[in-house]
Amino acid sequence: MSVVVPSALLPASAAPAFRGRIGRSADSGHYAVPHRYRLHLAPADPGCLSLAVTHGLLGLDATLPLRLLPELPDAADGSYTALRPLYEAGAHLYTGPATAPVLGDAWTGRIVSNHVPDILRDLALRFRGDGPDLLPEEHRAEIDGLAALCEDGVHRAAQRAGELGLHPDEGARREAEEALGTLFEALAALDARLTGRPYLLGSDPTLADVHVWGALLRLDTVHRWHLDAAALDRVAGHRTLWAYAQRLAAHPAFARHLDVDAVLRRHRAHCRGREAAGAAIRIVDWGGTGTGG
Repeated sequence: MSVVVPSALLPASAAPAFRGRIGRSADSGHYAVPHRYRLHLAPADPGCLSLAVTHGLLGLDATLPLRLLPELPDAADGSYTALRPLYEAGAHLYTGPATAPVLGDAWTGRIVSNHVPDILRDLALRFRGDGPDLLPEEHRAEIDGLAALCEDGVHRAAQRAGELGLHPDEGARREAEEALGTLFEALAALDARLTGRPYLLGSDPTLADVHVWGALLRLDTVHRWHLDAAALDRVAGHRTLWAYAQRLAAHPAFARHLDVDAVLRRHRAHCRGREAAGAAIRIVDWGGTGTGG
């Protein structure tokens, strides 16, 4: 059963957290059977794109159909009209935004989950079939650690540095420098891991690669607009890491739903941050899928 936070307890812009999980058998309620579920994604959103990549790596087109949504929501509150019935079916008298992603149950017309980390794990563990093992049991703690590094050490650190780097207050600028230090440390650690290996955990892709590639894509298409040229030069200096990002961008599962321009347009639709001098410096050619700026 989905756990839903009452909408009255949420900010007006937030969607409720549906946290249903896919179990091992029919006894669990939600279990993996072909064509029961639909995965609703807007690939211009980085979280949705990570799910699309995982779906592609597992070859799930025939068993778990994708429903692709436009890069920008079609309602003023950030909702997708197509998802409204699922949200209303899952939360009584729901009036909040109907956002992507959504793993929907076609049998019940309800949402199983809209929580990216849970959906990623359930795709890898429950829908895998004969596909590759993207979440090997012996590496799960390591993959979780790399996911946290991407979220805190790359995404949030770059976001914080961009928000504060142009602030006139000296204290804010010091915080920005600390955030940049965190970002550089994370990138150096990832760069070192990739020396002499094609993927983060060896010879085959895992969810670790999905997490890291998505973080690098966001860094080069979104965060770079708010970092100055000196910071971007240091970011770009991790040559092994960026060569890895570009190599994965040519992989069919990573490239299929990648549209760099769409990612940037979605970001600009709600971003009010100031652009910095580093914006013109692009690190990776993402395979001709968009100019990225």
